[in-house]
Amino acid sequence: MQTVTHHGRETAYRTFDRGANGPTILAVHGSGGTHRVWTPQSKLATEFQFVALDLSGHGESEDVSAEPGYEALSAYVDDVVAVAEAVDADVLLGNSLGGAVVLTTLLERDLDVSETILAGAGARLPVLDDLLRWVSADFERVLEFFQEPDHLFHDTDDATLELSQAALRETGSDILERDFRTAHAFDVRGELAVIDVPTLALVGEYDRLTPPYYHEQLCAELPDCEVTVLDDAAHLAMLEVPEQFNDAVSGFLTE
Repeated sequence: MQTVTHHGRETAYRTFDRGANGPTILAVHGSGGTHRVWTPQSKLATEFQFVALDLSGHGESEDVSAEPGYEALSAYVDDVVAVAEAVDADVLLGNSLGGAVVLTTLLERDLDVSETILAGAGARLPVLDDLLRWVSADFERVLEFFQEPDHLFHDTDDATLELSQAALRETGSDILERDFRTAHAFDVRGELAVIDVPTLALVGEYDRLTPPYYHEQLCAELPDCEVTVLDDAAHLAMLEVPEQFNDAVSGFLTE
């Protein structure tokens, strides 16, 4: 892992480099995640430089003192901008809360990128009241909820489920609650027309957390956007159907 220091803290990131000379993709994970959710996308490194970061308080990155909501979102944007500048990123890729971070970066910061990819995202990301309550009072119930079909995964193997559960446990309830409440407060409807960067919206056909219509609404507001629905997948399509996901990314960036 490499790190970049900014705003008094270190943000960690990993570069997957297989000698590609294409654009550099910077990937941003969602609530409770780390750079490891993008491991299957390391295969894209034969065509593109692929970089994945840990947001503050996640994985190997130092935490930040920030209240849930816009303050935490802005801190996560600082992480992305710092790493993007360090690796000279051309493309931002965000999943779920990571999509909110990417959209906020484009709206509020002067970062020059050529394309964006939003997976399991939306112009708003409401979180169920039950999850907001369980995350501090009954963390095991949150984990059970995410194991249910068509939440994180449509129909995946036990090993992938166990890895996902372990990652959430590692992140812990405090950071996950901050992420949930930050996602819940996010709402940029009516603001997206100023983003003129070509965008691909990727969504698993069975995603119940950020359904396909979220992505259709997103692309209705963005001036240059297309939706691709990934078969047999739910919210973490990059883990569940990595070949489909990677082919969609590669096709979009090489059109």
